[in-house]
Amino acid sequence: MFRSIVSSLFVAALALSNPASAAGLKVAVVAPGDGPFAMLGRQIMDGATFQATDRGSEVIPIGESCDPAGGEALKKALLASGAEAAIGFLCTESLEAALPALAEAGIPAITVGVRSDILMEDALKKKWPFYRLAPNGKAEAAAITDVIISNWQGKPLALIDDGTIHSRELVESVRNALAEIGVTPVFTDTYRPAQEQQVSLVRRLAKSGATHVFTGGDRFDTAVIARDAKAENVAITLLGGDVLNAADLDVPLENGVLAVTIPDPARSHEAAAVVDAMRAAKIEPDGYALPAFAAISILEQAKDQAAKDGSALTEALLKGPFPTVLGPIQFNTAHERAETPFGLMQWQDGRFVDASNAGNAE
Repeated sequence: MFRSIVSSLFVAALALSNPASAAGLKVAVVAPGDGPFAMLGRQIMDGATFQATDRGSEVIPIGESCDPAGGEALKKALLASGAEAAIGFLCTESLEAALPALAEAGIPAITVGVRSDILMEDALKKKWPFYRLAPNGKAEAAAITDVIISNWQGKPLALIDDGTIHSRELVESVRNALAEIGVTPVFTDTYRPAQEQQVSLVRRLAKSGATHVFTGGDRFDTAVIARDAKAENVAITLLGGDVLNAADLDVPLENGVLAVTIPDPARSHEAAAVVDAMRAAKIEPDGYALPAFAAISILEQAKDQAAKDGSALTEALLKGPFPTVLGPIQFNTAHERAETPFGLMQWQDGRFVDASNAGNAE
């Protein structure tokens, strides 16, 4: 009963923003059912199917192998499902296999996980109906650059990476964007990752005079750098990217470390009612659960919009914004989220919190 009441309150809230009620539709949910990504697949299925029948929608589970060899089977399953739309898709390989067939059938796909810029470029050129809730590969670097410009103007800046492809490309993108507006770091370096200590790096940072450091490294290395800076009494403000939003390993993250990452939607005001309802039903709204829930909601509202103005579902998806548990979502002409999902967060007492509320963005 509690689950139904709370979910009904959420649907009613959507109706206030969009007077027509959400239309039911048949949605294929593409997600791993076994293997190493099974837990993530379960999150997608939990979010997508949660009270789907109460909203008049039907979900059709379709397994995702994340193996190029499974592409033909995936296409056949999608086309045979009778679905009007598809969501999920954790793996680029699955989308590459499915999108041409989905485009031919006029079936839009919303990914909650794939960030590939190349895939979206291909989709736009070939007019594939591909949309995504996941940020694109360039969004993180743009958000980090904005944070540095907004909060660290005039500060002695260091940019460091761990030599991996992702880290190097992320730091290089930030460096290039800063160079365009005349911002030059006082120190740049590539450090060796996965070391038990980073004292020599910390001392080089101190010698350079840098007080504000962006690192493209992972959570473990960032935690080691923060710990060693504290031990060496080197006062630096440390900022990382989305990879910091992970579990602690052997070294816990120090309070005050900043990250440009995606805030946990389960802690947001928009999601509160659905989160309560999920937990009452013994479903934890972790990971991809709320993005998948949001994807279903967007499709329902887009179908209702399409019915009102006689457009195709693929066109109606561009007519938002759509109120969701992730906040208002609007797709731009590049089929990306119009507003960045990234925010500046600070590690405090075991979790990331809004850095503006924590009072230490500088």
